[in-house]
Amino acid sequence: MELKQIFRIVQKKWWLIATIVIISIVATGVKSFYFTTPIYAANAKLIVNQSSGDGGASLNASTIQTSIFLINSYKEIIKSSAIMNKVVEDYPDLGLNAWQLSAKISVTSANNSQVMNLIYEDTSYARAAEIVNAVSTVFKEQIPHIMNVDNITILSEADMTASPVPINVNPIMNLLISFVVSLMLATGLVFILDYLDDTLKTEVQVSETLDVPVLAVVGTISKSDLKKSARMKSKVKTKVGESPYATINQ
Repeated sequence: MELKQIFRIVQKKWWLIATIVIISIVATGVKSFYFTTPIYAANAKLIVNQSSGDGGASLNASTIQTSIFLINSYKEIIKSSAIMNKVVEDYPDLGLNAWQLSAKISVTSANNSQVMNLIYEDTSYARAAEIVNAVSTVFKEQIPHIMNVDNITILSEADMTASPVPINVNPIMNLLISFVVSLMLATGLVFILDYLDDTLKTEVQVSETLDVPVLAVVGTISKSDLKKSARMKSKVKTKVGESPYATINQ
């Protein structure tokens, strides 16, 4: 398909493309501004070290590597029932059970880093910060009983007074994505409709399809043209009737 044909197809159905894009953008805007519940994420940082409980061992590559290996185990321990049940027991005001806490909290760490990030998401940032700080505190208190080693330090707690932006609301980005996706889908729909349309509408299509020369073309006749033609015929008849005729006496 040549570029001219592509442009001709798009030009013929531009109104359909514009309609789909506008409807998609409006729907996305309404959803983003009026029907999306904001979600906030609170973050607390823990550091795994070997500075205590090991007879005062000096910080070296071996102890750092050991701490990094322990992080994988700590990620599972934090979300275990031993920690979650203790959080529910010590902080009943949170109004959550162990399963709900475990489902919403996530633990991450960068490669070759001793720092773990605890992240909790909720519709209220203050509540998310309170929960993630509670989990951090309980984990730090319980890890010596579970692993027989006291090597967890709370590096930073979630700031209860912060005013963060929601992590799931970005209207500008949503509108841009909606525009691009709807434009692609609308353009694809136009080409599909054109492909499924087997009717021949122009002499060019006839020539390309049948591979024969076009000998004559019947132009499009509009209703206004038909009315003008009818008026002209009426005038001609009137003029013919107005000519003098000879009588019998003559």
